[in-house]
Amino acid sequence: MILLIDAVAVVLPIQDLLNRIRWDQAFAGGRFTIGYYDRVARQIVTVPLERIDVQSGNHFSFVATDCYGMDHEVPFHRVREVRRDGNLIWQRELPGEPTHQHRDEDREP
Repeated sequence: MILLIDAVAVVLPIQDLLNRIRWDQAFAGGRFTIGYYDRVARQIVTVPLERIDVQSGNHFSFVATDCYGMDHEVPFHRVREVRRDGNLIWQRELPGEPTHQHRDEDREP
């Protein structure tokens, strides 16, 4: 999510966005998905928010459960996008990073 402060675009940190989804009931209505970069698969993996576990006090990573029930620890810096009802609401692109394919973990391959 990009905010404008004094006409300068500021990217909201992913932890702040996840906290807003968790605590702001008016904002949290809808179906959220998190897209993170998987270094092994070399693509963005999309996981429903219901399968994301952000543990209190952990400011480095979260646990994502894939469609097979396997847990993966994902550093917050690998999150590339957040969607609400299919609409992109937050995105992080890194300079020089290639465009990635997506894999939807909501469905089995």
